Amino acid sequence: MAGETSIIELLKTMSPKLNEGEYVFCTIPHSQAIDPANIIGSFKEAEGLTVILNKEIADNLSLDYTYVSAWITLTVHSSLEAVGLTAAFSSALAKEGISCNVIAAYYHDHIFVAKNDAIKAMEVLKSLSSQRS
Repeated sequence: MAGETSIIELLKTMSPKLNEGEYVFCTIPHSQAIDPANIIGSFKEAEGLTVILNKEIADNLSLDYTYVSAWITLTVHSSLEAVGLTAAFSSALAKEGISCNVIAAYYHDHIFVAKNDAIKAMEVLKSLSSQRS
């Protein structure tokens, strides 16, 4: 099933969902193993492997992190070829002083915002979506 490419439809139907929990970004050496079942997302960089983990798991593994975030999923099936969705929601969040870290996966876009900004971010995203309805 192909994802949605229309920016109008994407914004109208993005339906943000706030996932429960606290999430952190950690970096580990390429040689260190973490159970893949515990990894929310990862990206290989020259300096090491960046992993996104539930904060409790990172704490149990004694991993360092500097940013505790909330995880918001846009439940619309967005195409990887869609143009403008990230720009639209990141601009709306930026206007409210909310930093966001975005992961575009095959089916959905995932937004990590500071834990303390989670409720405000959800309000901003829902408002952005309702403006298109």
